[in-house]
Amino acid sequence: MSMPWNKLLQPDLILEGSILNLTPDIIQRYGLKGMVLDVDETLVPIRAASASVELQQWVKEIRQVATLCLVSNNLSEPRIGGIARSLNLPYYLGAAKPSRRKIKAALQTMNLPVQQVAMVGDRLFTDVLAGNRLGMFTILVEPIIHPDVALRSHPVRNFEVWISEIMGASISPKKRRFTNLDK
Repeated sequence: MSMPWNKLLQPDLILEGSILNLTPDIIQRYGLKGMVLDVDETLVPIRAASASVELQQWVKEIRQVATLCLVSNNLSEPRIGGIARSLNLPYYLGAAKPSRRKIKAALQTMNLPVQQVAMVGDRLFTDVLAGNRLGMFTILVEPIIHPDVALRSHPVRNFEVWISEIMGASISPKKRRFTNLDK
């Protein structure tokens, strides 16, 4: 049966700050064994062609507790493939999230029960929606924005939050805390 919109757009975990704040401890606390990661603005700024040293370090650390796979809506093989290779991670491009096809492919490769795999991204209407539709654990992170665009606000994100709240999901940026999941 289909889930109501407010449930589909409600992340299981809202992380304060970027993905770099997602620690092995948090991953283990929720019993996660794998993570499907969005790329643009989740791992790297939109124009970046390579992974930061911090990100490489983060991947090295997280790998000890979880299997990772990149799934991007971006179609640029040189860019996404380059980032994936620099992190030594499998990847899928042109995912057209919230379409589930490429995420399903990533899940098959990981060979883990869907409930033990998190979909991690910075967008509600692509990452969280797709992950929730598949029954994954969904984690919303704050976008990593290119230094020269960091001063501009994030109109798409604000619009998504506004719409979601109208539909009954609770994602107010003011209270974005790593809390509540022992429903």
